[in-house]
Amino acid sequence: MRIVANSLHDEVATALREEIFAGALAPGSFLDEAALCERLAISRTPLREALKVLTAEGLLRHEPRRGCFVAEVTERDLDEIFPVISLLEGRCAWEAARNASDADIATLEGLHDKLVKHAAAKRITAYYATNLVIHEAIITLADNRWLAQTIGDLRKILKLARLQQLNAPGRLAQSLSEHLAVFAALKARDSDGAEAAMRTHLHRQREALRAVALQQKSRLAS
Repeated sequence: MRIVANSLHDEVATALREEIFAGALAPGSFLDEAALCERLAISRTPLREALKVLTAEGLLRHEPRRGCFVAEVTERDLDEIFPVISLLEGRCAWEAARNASDADIATLEGLHDKLVKHAAAKRITAYYATNLVIHEAIITLADNRWLAQTIGDLRKILKLARLQQLNAPGRLAQSLSEHLAVFAALKARDSDGAEAAMRTHLHRQREALRAVALQQKSRLAS
């Protein structure tokens, strides 16, 4: 990857962020500033500004006199993030139920139809993609930029963890059921029901991730 000479530091941040999410810069890895400057064909100034941005987002950690490292997401981090994001996305569902037009509900219904088909065919990657579109659509319908911004920041950290909660036994069917419950409440314009269903959905995601982590530990120990 090469950054053009007149790029701003946010373009550098975007390029490095994509490499982190893709796993090209692995969790815990050290960011060699000199090597990055050479590879991206930029000076130290925009790089350091970009590193500050990524550190503020929680994607990097800065250690005095050592430099920047790609952040590693721990089980404690997940335990602390999921209750927060469930509250925030629950509120989004609450507001979305109040704001959604008939056309919005029709769009969501089409997305859930796709979700059902992906689940039936066990197309996990496609299911994940449609799941994300649904969550983003609900956040957009909430029309609250502060919620959207805070959720976006937390999701960057969750993306860094490269979570695969649908690998837990029975989780795919459970996830689909939870999504359909959220949609049913939205369609009924039941704000409280939509909020409760979304919060349940995210709490169960955390439970599934914990189950996956325990399975992995068990395999490594055997």
